[in-house]
Amino acid sequence: MSSSESVQYHGLLLPPVAHTLESLEYAQHFSVEDTDVFGVTYPKSGTVWMQEILPLVLNGGDLTPIQTIPNWDRVPWLEETRLAKVVDRLKSPRALVSHFPYYLMPQSLHTSKAKVIYIMRNPKDVMVSSYYFHRMAGFLEDPGTFDEFMEKFLEGKVLFGKWTDHVKGWRLAKLGDRILYITYEEMVKDLPEALRHISDFLGRNLSEETIQKIAEHCSFKSMKANQMSNFSLVPKKYMDSEKSNFFRKGVVGDWKNHFNTEQLARFTSVIRKELEGESFSLPWSLD
Repeated sequence: MSSSESVQYHGLLLPPVAHTLESLEYAQHFSVEDTDVFGVTYPKSGTVWMQEILPLVLNGGDLTPIQTIPNWDRVPWLEETRLAKVVDRLKSPRALVSHFPYYLMPQSLHTSKAKVIYIMRNPKDVMVSSYYFHRMAGFLEDPGTFDEFMEKFLEGKVLFGKWTDHVKGWRLAKLGDRILYITYEEMVKDLPEALRHISDFLGRNLSEETIQKIAEHCSFKSMKANQMSNFSLVPKKYMDSEKSNFFRKGVVGDWKNHFNTEQLARFTSVIRKELEGESFSLPWSLD
């Protein structure tokens, strides 16, 4: 990605449309409240899903926010320019999302009681999803061939850097019981069960009826049809749904339709090597 098409910050490449040096500094000095909840992901790992889930879990299943407020105002990104404009409208408990690596989170997070939900997704599916996103996002450069994009992904020459660095930073985060790790795959497999985990973690005593209601409204199908969540409100010059839908498939294992044997061997060997000797293990097999 050329520097003219990205914002560089602490060695990271960020998309230019929604990020400025001012917004990134604002994020670094953001005043985190004890009741705040962050949904943190490496891009294409379930961020938009969290923008749907968090308000519903926090407000006991009231659908008003997801039906009336676009997701980027309902649960804003910590690092994007929009936050400063909407922060005063956010009611406590506030929910935010972020793609920041752990080391860039605001200092006030560490001294607060705020909670973090970190969602991980199989890196092969992350890469495939990212590849298609680059094809439809007018503000990102063309990804080139799948092979070329895979090399960029493995080298970390993509938005928000290397997947392995992001995961390592957050898996080793010193947040004690203030962080919940969950996978995209768990959410796809059994969303009500994932919602129960999230609800318990956030100290919300949701009834089974409410859990089922939230699960229904946070299904891929419901979100794809929800104008406030499916990015159809974004001008075509930024996101061209004719090239690829923002909500493309929302499935697990689509990588099998894209990687050939050589690519798979290369991808898994690089990821394995970078995670060698780590104290945590990945929740999926890389093969």
